[in-house]
Amino acid sequence: MLDKSQLSQPINDNTSAQEIARFNQMAREWWDPNGKFKTALAFNTTRAAYMIQHLAYCHNRDPNSERCLQGLSVLDVGCGGGLISEALARKGADVTGIDASAVSIEVAKAHAAQSGLNIRYSHHLAEQEVQAGNKYDIVINAEVVEHVPDQPALIGQCAQLVSPKGTLVLATLNRTWLSWLIAIVGAEYVMRYLPVGTHDWKQFVKPVELASWVKPEKFESVYETGMKLNPLSGQWRLSSSLKVNYIQLYKRHFID
Repeated sequence: MLDKSQLSQPINDNTSAQEIARFNQMAREWWDPNGKFKTALAFNTTRAAYMIQHLAYCHNRDPNSERCLQGLSVLDVGCGGGLISEALARKGADVTGIDASAVSIEVAKAHAAQSGLNIRYSHHLAEQEVQAGNKYDIVINAEVVEHVPDQPALIGQCAQLVSPKGTLVLATLNRTWLSWLIAIVGAEYVMRYLPVGTHDWKQFVKPVELASWVKPEKFESVYETGMKLNPLSGQWRLSSSLKVNYIQLYKRHFID
């Protein structure tokens, strides 16, 4: 199983032109809608659309506005190649993406440059943001918590980083027999959407557990949805069932 709680070795600052070319190529592959990551890209399209709409609601914006997140500061914890970061930046958000993987950060930087987007990407962890005393209007932790050993600590750190009137977005996999069947047996062993060993079912998180981990920071759940994949069409859709993939949005129920 992946461990996203430890920083990988940083990329040498004295990066060669050959290395830059390599990251540019990786970015193109990562974002190719017909490539090996096409299932992840389709998943992100549905996931990001839901997040944008409901973040707009949380911050009294019109979700149909082209720049509905204009001026809102966002921290994308475990940003990977920038799938969520770019979607929110296109809606006007001021986005910072952090990740434990140095390679992921370089890929994200390369693709943002190719897309003409101004996103700050940094190779560090959420706990470093907490230590720096940073606060954001929106903090997102999507498909990361199932890859770390101390899950309550990570979610607690993300909650601490949310400003008093801010929103916390959490997305992960539920620990149910159905998630084991679909996300591990189906996705890894049968359909090969993911490398075998990507997930450990015991690390999947129940919604009630997430709620308990953010409770000390005075959050309440305001929106939630499940997600389902149509294996024939390859399309994802929202679902009332949270038994496999799910997304939750939390707001603080007090103001400092």
